[in-house]
Amino acid sequence: MTAKGHTRRFKPLTLLSEEEVEAIHRATLDVLEATGVRFESERALKLLEKSGCRVDYEQRRARFPTGLVEECLSKCPSTFRLRAGNPANCVHLGGNTTYFCPSRGMRTVDLDTWEQRPATIQENHDAVKVIDALETVHLAASYTPYCELKDVPAAMMLLPVSCWSRMKYFTKPSRVGAAQESHIWEIQMAQALDVDVFAAMEAAPPLTWYGDAIDCAWACAEAGYPVEVGCGCVMGGTGPATIAGALVQSNAEITSGIVLVQLIRPGTGILSNSFVFAQNMRTGAPAASRIEVSLF
Repeated sequence: MTAKGHTRRFKPLTLLSEEEVEAIHRATLDVLEATGVRFESERALKLLEKSGCRVDYEQRRARFPTGLVEECLSKCPSTFRLRAGNPANCVHLGGNTTYFCPSRGMRTVDLDTWEQRPATIQENHDAVKVIDALETVHLAASYTPYCELKDVPAAMMLLPVSCWSRMKYFTKPSRVGAAQESHIWEIQMAQALDVDVFAAMEAAPPLTWYGDAIDCAWACAEAGYPVEVGCGCVMGGTGPATIAGALVQSNAEITSGIVLVQLIRPGTGILSNSFVFAQNMRTGAPAASRIEVSLF
């Protein structure tokens, strides 16, 4: 059984010509080969070097030959399945079906005082039950539904506690986190329940991968789970101010992550996630949830 999702019955919106798409692709390959990407992981650099990349260990930078990039991209499956706690909620990613995931919230509002405060663990459980009951929600990311919980140390326990809540009360696929090696415990929970999770591998723009993200993706790929490879530069801050420039940088970050994952375990399912924000050039603040974001 598979969750129904939303089937697209019309042609996708085309913003770029085939020539413009190819230009972005070629510019991405140029960045990967000439500039390269930093990997804060010795074992990642060694694997990339063994596979044909030029590696500068002093700068922790790998430069990718075009042939290796295109070979690894060809190994990504076009569709794959995520098993859920309830078989009716499994999702089949790829093709013309769209699935939705809730966004995270920082705090809740106390109904007695109307003041903002961190949610309790029980309130987090209750919110998970609500999103599980929504037919329009099909997956959940890490830190869902709250990014902060009362009396739970954020540095070490937030992600495992949040994951435990979803494993217990959310019968749909879920993403594991990458901070403080939390993925170790979250993968073990998924294996104990015989459900699928997917990794959070998020770049640190510009053109850098931190060890936490690499370790999470590595462990999930080795366990047979898909990996969500993401980036999130701020245009004019940690990335170029132009849409084209930010697109090339973000594409290079995501592509470099995909190459590493496919070298770890060829055929691993990939979710590509770009959450690039425009920057308010007067204040420096990212324009999160603003209409400018839709331009990207």
